[in-house]
Amino acid sequence: MNARGDQIPIEQYFAGCDPGSRQIFEAVRSAIASTGPADVRVSKSQVAFRRRRGFAAVWMPAQYLRGEIAPLVLTISLDRRDESPRWKEVVEPRPGRFTHHLELRAVEHIDDEVLNWLREAWVEAA
Repeated sequence: MNARGDQIPIEQYFAGCDPGSRQIFEAVRSAIASTGPADVRVSKSQVAFRRRRGFAAVWMPAQYLRGEIAPLVLTISLDRRDESPRWKEVVEPRPGRFTHHLELRAVEHIDDEVLNWLREAWVEAA
């Protein structure tokens, strides 16, 4: 979204980025589409997936960080804290709502475990 709150084209979000970021994003988008319909909102900072409420987003850490970083981070919002060691960070922004951050370095990282988390988040966001 720009200063007026308008969405930007997906091509603009990924312009000049590591090509791996776009490939991983397409795999995430496909995984979510296999679960069911979701609105996609593209802003300068992230690509968010929503139903009644947001349930997942992807963002490129290179926009904010330097050094050895993943091409893409998948953020999944769940009604519980998942204890998997795969999460880079889990925060509770409000009681009973947990935001989980997963570094994605390859399309293969979107496995059955990630698909299950996305399905769970998609159902909770209805």
